[in-house]
Amino acid sequence: MTLMGVFMRLPTALDAQLQRDAGLSHFEYGILAGLSEAPDRTMRMSVLALLAEGSLARLSQAVGRLEKRGWVTRGPDPADGRYTLATLTDDGWDKVVASAPGHVEHVRGLVFDALTKAQVRQLHEIGRRITTAIDPDNPCPTSRSTR
Repeated sequence: MTLMGVFMRLPTALDAQLQRDAGLSHFEYGILAGLSEAPDRTMRMSVLALLAEGSLARLSQAVGRLEKRGWVTRGPDPADGRYTLATLTDDGWDKVVASAPGHVEHVRGLVFDALTKAQVRQLHEIGRRITTAIDPDNPCPTSRSTR
């Protein structure tokens, strides 16, 4: 029950901070952050959906909102026109850079400051094991190909 409480309350707390301080949902921030780390700040929408742990439909709606703000653009993949690429714009990059410090500070305060160094190492191992049990073929979403 404690783990369920963490899974329910932590996303809500992170979303509230991002909404208040950056005008972004946690899901939208995850999209911008994922694109910010991709080569050329560009990623196929299907891969971005996996990284963001959202459906293509949910991702498409969120990217549409981010496009209206000028933070993301979409276009066909020149290597294979069946795919759509999402690209973080310079303004989108600036938004991530401006939003990240407050978000990182909030995560640190909610999670890591409450733990000892040994507990942080244990948390990493526990998270790795649970993620591997959920998806043994690809336990780390960030290790997926970005293109």
